[in-house]
Amino acid sequence: MVGIGRRPIPLSESFCLMNQTAHPFQSLTPSFVMDAVESRGYRCDHRVFALNSYENRVFQVGVEESAPLIAKFYRPGRWSDEQIVEEHRFCFELVERELPVVAPLAGAEGESLFHFGGFRFALFPRQGGHAPEFDNLDNLLILGRTLGRLHAFGATRPFAHRPRLDCQSFGHASVELISERFILPEYQANYDALTRDLLQALDELLDDGRISFLRTHGDCHAGNVLWRDGAPHFVDFDDARMAPAIQDLWMMLSGERSRQCAQLAEIVEGYDEFYDFRPSELRLVEALRALRILHHSAWLARRWDDPAFPHHFPWFNTVRYWGEHILQLREQLAALNEPPLNI
Repeated sequence: MVGIGRRPIPLSESFCLMNQTAHPFQSLTPSFVMDAVESRGYRCDHRVFALNSYENRVFQVGVEESAPLIAKFYRPGRWSDEQIVEEHRFCFELVERELPVVAPLAGAEGESLFHFGGFRFALFPRQGGHAPEFDNLDNLLILGRTLGRLHAFGATRPFAHRPRLDCQSFGHASVELISERFILPEYQANYDALTRDLLQALDELLDDGRISFLRTHGDCHAGNVLWRDGAPHFVDFDDARMAPAIQDLWMMLSGERSRQCAQLAEIVEGYDEFYDFRPSELRLVEALRALRILHHSAWLARRWDDPAFPHHFPWFNTVRYWGEHILQLREQLAALNEPPLNI
């Protein structure tokens, strides 16, 4: 979740959070961040702003006689070096094909993953832009064309190191964590029974040998698309993985069913110009949405010892949260039995 171009968090608030308790990012002080950037040959002008990112830590860093840079410090233990480099290479290759992707900056020998003080980090150019207007059908047509081009290249070969989107890691592992360590006792029985039925339905849908997987952005929501000069610019490939193509499309749909169908038709019209859309994948939309809901809850749980999370997500792990979460999962189980969207 790179946060390139996102709202800055007040520096005092950000670094106060980082020093509340011991955690992976406690040493990321302004001085440390500037030293890391200067280790790559830049000269900082002492302007450091923390950007809105939680999984990793991202800063806008002023550079003398140049535009500011974006410095992304990776959360220790989440990705291997090989997985991060593979993400970067994917971005470089997309840029070579003139796709509007914000790729990391490479060093003199082509390296893009750097090490400093026990951290791994990458540098990116600052990208301006605003959130895309998904109500604008012309915008959706352009988004569809761009994603079609991205997927046409993504399908040429698989990732060698980055994982596949599957029900085991996003679904079963998430439910196991919540059930064993977080769900409140008064909701335990309902949660366990509901998720058992939900996971069974998801396994049946997603463990289908006919599903085609390709290299995807993986987290293609509005926050990771910046609109500028009449075109989308894709940022933050941190969740890039092998997945069905529909994974990069369904998060752009919103509203009632009729509205989603109209949005989808526009996206697919543009998409088909460069890569064949598979209508059979529409049956996966609600399954992928369910996995995202389960995974998001577990993501918050896994990161709860990071002081940034209780601060920014104070509603998590409350009685109200779990009640609403179970209701949401129940609605999602019902949605799996509804006819898929059509175009």
